[in-house]
Amino acid sequence: MLDTRPDFTVVGTAPDGAEAVRLCRELRPDVVLMDVRMPVMDGIEATRQLADSGQTQPRVIILTTFDLDEYVYEALRAGASGFLLKDVTAERLFEAVRVVADGEALLAPGVTRRLISEFSALRRKSNPEADAALGPAGLRLLTPRETQVLRLVAEGLSNAEIAARLVVNEETVKTHVSRVLRKLGLRDRTQAVVAAYESGLVVPHAQR
Repeated sequence: MLDTRPDFTVVGTAPDGAEAVRLCRELRPDVVLMDVRMPVMDGIEATRQLADSGQTQPRVIILTTFDLDEYVYEALRAGASGFLLKDVTAERLFEAVRVVADGEALLAPGVTRRLISEFSALRRKSNPEADAALGPAGLRLLTPRETQVLRLVAEGLSNAEIAARLVVNEETVKTHVSRVLRKLGLRDRTQAVVAAYESGLVVPHAQR
């Protein structure tokens, strides 16, 4: 499907995670569509290895059969930029690749936030002392406005929606988001959402 679009070039395919990592290091793609369950090396470990490679990292979109899959949550924590269900429409797939290639995170309306909130709550309940991606010390690095912006990002709002909520222009929001990511050592908006839930800044189900 991707090869049918004039703005995409498929540079490689792989039957397992280990081969995917090898090909990515050789071919340097912009975006990777990563399955979760594969032989030799699963998609979570492959995503983690790509994120930790120290090279220019491709952005990873996880493909899964289940919208509430613990493995997908771990992949997001490992560095994936978002995820799609395997029954996604072709147009939605094309748009997702474009969004992620442009440097944005893929936050499927409701689904990604629900997944993150469910599993971050389960982690804290089963292991209250489990390490969080972002703790109180990290939050203290943020200004009150940056903390407010992070909370709104975690609610799934776009830059335009945050700008309207805070009555500022969109460029100001982009600056705040960039500063939040830099101060907290986060790669993109998806990791910011994970961090906000795991730190307790956003309480699971608070938006329901």
